[in-house]
Amino acid sequence: MINRYELVNRHNPIMKDVNPESPLSVGNGEFAFTVDVTGLQTLYKEQIEHEVPLCTMSQWGWHKTPAKANKYYTMDDLVMTEYESVDRTVTYAVDKIQGNEEVYHWLRENPHRLNLARISFFWEDKEITSDQIKDIRQELNLYEGIINSKFWVEGYSVKVTTVCHQEEDILGIYIESEALLLNKLTVKFLFPYGSPDITASDWEKPNSHHTIVKKQDENSWQLERTLDQDSYHMAIKAETKAELHNTNMHEFTLRALEGFLCFTCSFTKEQSSTKEQSSTKEHTFTKEHSFTKELSFHKEPKEYKEDELTFSKVVKSSITSYRDFWENGAIVDFSGSTDQRANELERRVILSLYLLKIQSCGSIPPQETGLTCNSWYGKFHLEMHLWHSAFLPLWNRSRYLEKSLSWYQEHLPEARENAKRNGYAGARWPKMVACDAIDSPSPIATLLIWQQPHILFMLELLYRDTKREDILREYWNIVKETADFMCDFAKWNEKKKCYDLPAPLIPAQERFNPRTTSNPTFELEYWSFGLKIAASWAKRLGKEKKEWEFVASHMALLPVDDGRYLSHEGCVDTFTHFNEDHPSMLLAYGLLPGERANAQYVRNTYDKIMECWEFDTMWGWDFAFMAMTKVRLGDPSGAIDILLMDTSKNSYVASGNNYQRLRHDLPLYLPGNGSLLLAVAMMVAGYQGCEEETPGFPKDGSWCVRQERMLPFPY
Repeated sequence: MINRYELVNRHNPIMKDVNPESPLSVGNGEFAFTVDVTGLQTLYKEQIEHEVPLCTMSQWGWHKTPAKANKYYTMDDLVMTEYESVDRTVTYAVDKIQGNEEVYHWLRENPHRLNLARISFFWEDKEITSDQIKDIRQELNLYEGIINSKFWVEGYSVKVTTVCHQEEDILGIYIESEALLLNKLTVKFLFPYGSPDITASDWEKPNSHHTIVKKQDENSWQLERTLDQDSYHMAIKAETKAELHNTNMHEFTLRALEGFLCFTCSFTKEQSSTKEQSSTKEHTFTKEHSFTKELSFHKEPKEYKEDELTFSKVVKSSITSYRDFWENGAIVDFSGSTDQRANELERRVILSLYLLKIQSCGSIPPQETGLTCNSWYGKFHLEMHLWHSAFLPLWNRSRYLEKSLSWYQEHLPEARENAKRNGYAGARWPKMVACDAIDSPSPIATLLIWQQPHILFMLELLYRDTKREDILREYWNIVKETADFMCDFAKWNEKKKCYDLPAPLIPAQERFNPRTTSNPTFELEYWSFGLKIAASWAKRLGKEKKEWEFVASHMALLPVDDGRYLSHEGCVDTFTHFNEDHPSMLLAYGLLPGERANAQYVRNTYDKIMECWEFDTMWGWDFAFMAMTKVRLGDPSGAIDILLMDTSKNSYVASGNNYQRLRHDLPLYLPGNGSLLLAVAMMVAGYQGCEEETPGFPKDGSWCVRQERMLPFPY
């Protein structure tokens, strides 16, 4: 058996210097808190200068900034762009039409995700800078989800423990320093107005929002935040002697009355309950809690009600949840390998599992930067949901995927309306959306189609893993409506006797004119593959869907020129003028089994891409799916080489985040982490029809691969 405790802990991130690229986070899938080396958000301003903001975010925390005259726009206010398709005129929210620019931009930026609070150390009521912080040692205990930070500031030692409850959006903070008692070191809670930018914070509009103390008891305070039509609550519960003072607009200062400060902070959309705002009968910190010694308050512990949430209960929640996460899913161990890249791949795998648990395993599809900071105004991209989350069933963690699939059920009406807008049957899933599931205006987003089969792909993975018949019944309406749209969108070409994917559309490789783009290689194969999945669901439920099978088996042939697959039909300059962005034609024989693809043509295509492609324009997930292509082609050495290729978009910093070095708006990119885990699953456990063990690793003795509970790719 693999010693999972030892495996996970050997990759604990340890910071000994200020590292702006790699702030660490704690969270639970619904809520996350990102910190610097102090264990809080002390160096907030310096982090912004390095374009890696420190935020406190949730799945429920959204805000709409009113437009002029306190107006909140809807899609009915937007002027659409018209296109001619095969049999109809269609409209999409693509261009900024003169006179309608305000509506376009407002809908694009709203609603946006909120930074709920900044929680920071201050020194003598002033901002602390990195120059004041010395002798740093910060460690994230991955196995327990706890950050322990030690440092010196102005000659005083400070120790901090930061942890997040796994069922409630509650932080637990424990601080030990003589500077607390001397009133030199304090903790401030600061609240910004909402913003669509990367920080999710606007600090220049103090009069546009309100922060009030709703209720105050001994050592506990409930704050209510109101931003226009949106509101939320925060409750602070001090478990050591402390005072909270309202020291400025939207600023509260927590002062310790002894050399220890222990408190919990709960964040809720609605008013906090007693359980959420308060806090085990007594403070019990034991050695199993990852501390180097038992913590002591040097005073008699206070008595608490049985159902109150204390710091110790937050710690226990984190330890219990993370132990379950690490011990009860799949794992892979590369120790004993002689290939010098093995430890780095193992590090990326373990850290990606941790990051995706807290960032991408919530109740709604995750944004590309998760709950760390805003990207694309805090909205999530449904074409990325697969990269974030499809690995979960293969890693024996289907329950984490299932959490976000309910979002599709809840927003099926909006998807139906999205299809109906252009006269299509079924449900059309949008690309760039917020909590409201409204397709955001964009030069690209509303014309994208490759997100459409994703839900079929992920549901089939979920069913194959769990074998639960109730999944078939529960999600049948999603499968049916998705497939109905796909059938209606594909158009019969009488001359070629096949179904086309007609213009206007934008393929996964987002570099083409939608008016002249049709039959992209990957999307053709995905349409066929997705409809076959839908037809198999119909058969399992005893339903007849012959039209799905017919369309699936009559999609247009994949476009080829000179023995290589093209980006889309007629794009003969794929490898000369469009050799950038995603080489998506390889997805047809990598992510997908490529039932209609020619393996030699795929090999020729791959070789040409390696010769001519602009790799700096690629994204984190491109390297993973290209590795999957190499696995299917029977080239494990090539799979390792491309998966770990040293290039700007394929870097993984100390925190484990996939850092997109040439994108200032993407300090982290979670689809890269998720796609890595998807590729590793195939490399380790294989795929349907593959009889070779660990097909993604060379058999020359350089790789030692041990795995437990990994499921083979079912396609």
